Amino acid sequence: MNPRATFFTTVALLAASGVLIAVLRFLETGTPFLPGQERSVWQVEARVDLVALGEAVTVSLSVPEELPQFTVTQEQAASPGYGFSIVENGGERRAEWTRREAAGPQSLYYSAQFLPRPRAPAAPPPELPRPESVFWSEVQGTAAAELLARAQETSSDPLSLARELVKLIAAPQGDQNAALLLGQAESRAALLNKLLNDAGVPARQVLALQLEDARRRQDLLPMVEVFAAGEWALIDPQTGTAGVPEDLLLWHRKGRSLIDVSGARQSRVTFSMLRQSVPAETLARAAAGGSAFYKVGLHSLPIEEQGMFRMLLLLPLGAMVVVFMRVIVGVRTAGTFMPILIALAFLQTSLLPGLASFISVVALGLLMRGYLSRLNLLLVARIATLIVLVIFIISALSIVGYQLGYSTGMVITFFPMIIIAWTIERMSILWEEEGVREVLVQGTGSLVVAVAAFALMRWPLVQHLTFNFPELNLVLLAAILAMGQYTGYKLSELRRFHAIEDEWR
Repeated sequence: MNPRATFFTTVALLAASGVLIAVLRFLETGTPFLPGQERSVWQVEARVDLVALGEAVTVSLSVPEELPQFTVTQEQAASPGYGFSIVENGGERRAEWTRREAAGPQSLYYSAQFLPRPRAPAAPPPELPRPESVFWSEVQGTAAAELLARAQETSSDPLSLARELVKLIAAPQGDQNAALLLGQAESRAALLNKLLNDAGVPARQVLALQLEDARRRQDLLPMVEVFAAGEWALIDPQTGTAGVPEDLLLWHRKGRSLIDVSGARQSRVTFSMLRQSVPAETLARAAAGGSAFYKVGLHSLPIEEQGMFRMLLLLPLGAMVVVFMRVIVGVRTAGTFMPILIALAFLQTSLLPGLASFISVVALGLLMRGYLSRLNLLLVARIATLIVLVIFIISALSIVGYQLGYSTGMVITFFPMIIIAWTIERMSILWEEEGVREVLVQGTGSLVVAVAAFALMRWPLVQHLTFNFPELNLVLLAAILAMGQYTGYKLSELRRFHAIEDEWR
C-alpha cells in the first residue's frame, strides 16, 4: 500500500475513533457536550409519621426502582437516632429504619431525586404472571360474574376489558351489580383489580404519585396495572386511560404493602415534591457510577488528581496551536514548546500579570547572563548559576508583588526553573550570534503563540470537552500528524509574492 495513503488512513481512523468514543460516552453516561447545561429533576420526599410504643421499632417502606419514565439518581434519609439501609426483599426495594427503643411521635424521612427520561422499553418478566386468587361472597360473586359478562361482550383483549369495567364502575347508578361491589370495596382500583383477576387477566394494584411543583403532604393514588401484550400497562381506574403520563411517578409496584411497621402505631406516609434545575454534568456523574466509562474515566480518581489532569489534558491543545503557528503560519518561537508552558502559567492568573511577570524575569535574566558571559564559565556551570539567579528573581518579584497587593504576580513560580534558565541561555546566545532583532522576533513570537494557546485553553467549552471527553485528544493528535506532512509555503512567506502581484496589476 502507498505509505502516504496508509498515513492519512491512520490519521482518519484516529480522528474517527476519538469522535466515536466521545459519542458512546455521551450515550452511555449522558455527559453533555456543552458546559453549563441544566436539566429538570424532581426532588421527592416521603415522610413517615408514627407513634412509637416504647419498644424496638422497625419501619419498612417500599421505594421505587425500575421506573418507565424516571431514573433514580440520589437517595438519602434523615432520621436522627435510627439506623437506615436499603434492602432487597423478593425483588422489591425497601427503605428500612431500625431503633432499639423509641417512644412517642416519630418522623422519618426518605428523599430521592428522579430524573425524567424517555420511556425505556419494558424488559419482559422472567416468567409470565398469573392471575391472583379472588374470593367473593355468594352475593358478590354473582354480581361480579354478571358485571364481567357485560364487559366481556364489548371487549376483545385485556386492555379493552379493563376500559369497559371502568365505564361500568364509574356509573354505578345505572347498574346494581356495580353499585353493590363498589360499596363494599376499598376503592375503584381495588375493585377493578379483583374483577380483572377473576376474569383470568393478570393484574396488580399499584400506588402512584401525581407530580406537581412545590406540593406538600400528598397521598399516593391507587391505580391498576394489567399484563397485556407481554408487558404491564397502567390503567387509570377513574378514567380508563391506559399509559403512564409524564407527571406520574409509579412509587409502589411490587409486593403486598406500602409500609410495614412494628413497635409503633398510627403510621402514615405523605409525600412532598419540588422541581429543581441541576447541572447536567452532575446528574451524568451520579447516574453513571456503574458505567464502564466512569470506572476507567477521570471522574473515578481522587479530587486532587482530577485537578492535575484537568490542567494536563489541555497540553495537547497547546501543542496543536504551536504546530499550527510554526508549520502553517510560520511564527518563530524561542524553543519548540516553551509557548505551551507560558500559556499554562497564564491560566493560573489573568493575562496581563502573567505577561509582566514572564517578561520581567527573562529581561533580568538576560542582564545577568550578559555579566556571566564575561566570567568565561562552562555551559553547565553557567546554566546552574542562572537557575539560582532565576529563583532569587522570582522570589524578589513575588515578595514585591505581594506587598503591593498583586499576589497573582507569584504565578511565575509555575514555570519550571530549568526551562526558564535554558530559555534565557538560548536567548543570550541568539543575542550574541544573531543580534537583538532576532531575540525580539523569537521572543515576541513565543508570546504571541502563548497568548493564542491561552485564549483557547481558557475557553470553558474546551476545558469541559478535554476533561469530560479526553478521547477527543485523538482528534488533536490526528490534526498534528496531518499538519506534520505539510511542506508548502507558510502564511508568513506569502508576502514575498507581493511584487509579482503588483506586476500583474
